[in-house]
Amino acid sequence: MKNTFKLKTAFACVVAAGLASSAFADADTDKLVINGEIDIITTTVAPAHLENVDTIYSGWHFRSDETQAFQMDDFDNPGMIGVEKASENWDTVDGSEGKSCASCHGEAESMAGVRAVYPKYNEEKGKVTTLAMEVNNCRTERMGAEKWKYTGGTMTDMVALISSVSRGMPVNVAIDGPAQSTWEQGKELYYARTGQLELSCANCHEDSYGMMIRADHLSQGQINGFPTYRLKNTKLNSAHARFKGCVRDTRAETYNPGSDEFIALELYVASRGNGLSVEGPSVRN
Repeated sequence: MKNTFKLKTAFACVVAAGLASSAFADADTDKLVINGEIDIITTTVAPAHLENVDTIYSGWHFRSDETQAFQMDDFDNPGMIGVEKASENWDTVDGSEGKSCASCHGEAESMAGVRAVYPKYNEEKGKVTTLAMEVNNCRTERMGAEKWKYTGGTMTDMVALISSVSRGMPVNVAIDGPAQSTWEQGKELYYARTGQLELSCANCHEDSYGMMIRADHLSQGQINGFPTYRLKNTKLNSAHARFKGCVRDTRAETYNPGSDEFIALELYVASRGNGLSVEGPSVRN
C-alpha cells in the first residue's frame, strides 16, 4: 500500500498508559434519552469482527455529567443550531437545474436510516462513499451546483441534519462484499504502528480507553455521534476533521479529508460501532 498511515498518537496517551489506576474511569452507567423520547443505545455487545473488545461504548459515557446533559435536550444541544441552518439549505434552490434537496427527497425526515448505513459501497461509483461525498454528488450531478468543502461548516451542518433524523437507529455499516477491501484497508490503518512514537489508533482507543489524556478521559473513539459539537472549539466537527485534528495535534503527517485513506478509516471505525445508536449531533469536550 502506498504510504503507510502517518498517525502519531498523542504523547499524553503514552503517559496515560503508565498512570496509576486512579486515573482510569470506567464508562458510567447513565442512560441517554433525547428529548425524553429518543432512546439511544450507548452500550452494547461488540460486533463479531472485533477481536479485542467485548463491549462497545459511546463516547457519551466518558464525558462529565454537565457535558452529557447538553445532549439530552435539543434545546440545550448547541449542535442543533447547525441542524437548523442545514434545514434552511435543504429547502434552498441552488445550481443550474433549479433544484433543492427537497425537490428530490421531500422533507429531511425522508433521510431517516441513511446515516446508520454510511459509509456504504456505491455501485454506480464503484467505490465506498461517505455521506459528505453523496451530498456533493447530488449537488454536482443533480442540482448543477458547486461542491461544498468536505469538512466545511455548511457540509458538516447538512450531515448533522441527516444524522439527526436517524437518532436512535442502530449503526449497521456493511463490511462484506464489495466494501470488504476498503474495510480491510481501514483496519490496517487503525492498527498500524507508525510515526515517531510507533503507536496506532488502537493504542489509545482500544488499549487505553478510560485513561486520562490531558484533562479528559479517552473514549473508544466511536464515531456514531458525529458530527459532534466540541466545547473546545465551539462548532460542529466532522469525523474526517477529527481524524486530521488528532494527527495534527501529534505533529505528524496526515491524509486529507475525503482521501481514500480516511474514507477507509471511517468505514472501519464506523463498523466498530455497529449496534450503537446514531447520536449525531452529539456533544463532546
